[in-house]
Amino acid sequence: MRDNFLPFSLPLIGNEEIEAVVEALRSGWLTSGPRMKQFETEFCQAVHAPSALALNSCTAGLHLALKVLNIGPGDEVITTPMTFAASVNVIEHTGATPVLVDVEPDTLNLQPDAVEQAITPQTRAIIAVHYAGHPAELIALRAIAEQYNLHLIEDAAHAIGAAFDGQPIGSGENLTAFSFYATKNLTTGEGGMLTGSSELLDRARVLGLHGMNREAWSRYAAGGKWAYDIVEPGFKYNMTDVQAAIGLAQLNRFDRMQARRHEIVQAYNKAFGSHSTFLIPTTRAHVTHAWHLYVLRLRPAELSINRNQFIDEMTARRIGTSVHFIPIHMHSYYRDKYNFHPDDFPVAHTAFQNMLSLPLSPSMSDQDVADVIDAVLDIRQKFARRRIAA
Repeated sequence: MRDNFLPFSLPLIGNEEIEAVVEALRSGWLTSGPRMKQFETEFCQAVHAPSALALNSCTAGLHLALKVLNIGPGDEVITTPMTFAASVNVIEHTGATPVLVDVEPDTLNLQPDAVEQAITPQTRAIIAVHYAGHPAELIALRAIAEQYNLHLIEDAAHAIGAAFDGQPIGSGENLTAFSFYATKNLTTGEGGMLTGSSELLDRARVLGLHGMNREAWSRYAAGGKWAYDIVEPGFKYNMTDVQAAIGLAQLNRFDRMQARRHEIVQAYNKAFGSHSTFLIPTTRAHVTHAWHLYVLRLRPAELSINRNQFIDEMTARRIGTSVHFIPIHMHSYYRDKYNFHPDDFPVAHTAFQNMLSLPLSPSMSDQDVADVIDAVLDIRQKFARRRIAA
């Protein structure tokens, strides 16, 4: 038994981040400024993106993506029920209608065939969520989008460091939103990035800061001009230089942090992969998995306890876990508005009932990893169903 509680996903923050923040504070420039611009440039280079826009959240990026594509009332946007609510809330915020389709049994990403079957004359876009860091089937989804003249938006909140057919997620011309939330592979505490074509991001940049045609940096820095114009009603979605300072430090050691995530995943796979009690995560051959989450699925026939009880047992052993996610159609707002039932999306619903996310962070020590493995296997041993020979 551990002496202390192991949090589900503790960020790795070191002297580099602390010193970068102190330097930003001492510079006198706290809001969007030179560090934010540098972070945009370096992130853009890291994911081979055409252009990048730093924001205060991935949610802001998804909302701006829909707005710059002029999606609104009367339009439909197809997406997944297996995601955090933000992916679908932004569709509601535009006045468009979210259309949910079920997910693939192995990756829990959108089923391309189900997407195509859901298309109507009102469909304008697809939001593909790269669940847990495993890229969705982009070739199939791009082909569908092209055939039906739809926009493809990528929710890459989990997918920093992921790639599809050797191409980094975020490297395309289509709009892709990343998250730098506290638990993400790269964190700024809160924050996000929108990548895509320069033309689309030029408008997103204006919309993301009140609809102003000039940023504060261009007005208040040495030689700046005070005048500005509001060209359309926008939002307050900009990233601060303090956040960007953390992001730059994280980006500088991102490869090392990812390598540690992969080491932990390998240890988990080795420990759990040979047991019929568990279904370990899938990695298809043509992708690079970002490993934001390690989602372990239980086979209920093998255990005398359910998922919730399994989590309680982990907590009793001082191991933090989580569940990703409660499917969208099971939340009261969406359930009541659209008359959803739990089994409307059976793959997502069944996966939800049997899944838990194990701790996965580069801040974890070898002993932390061993403690997680020991706890999972101990629970399995304690609550395995006893079969009686015929």
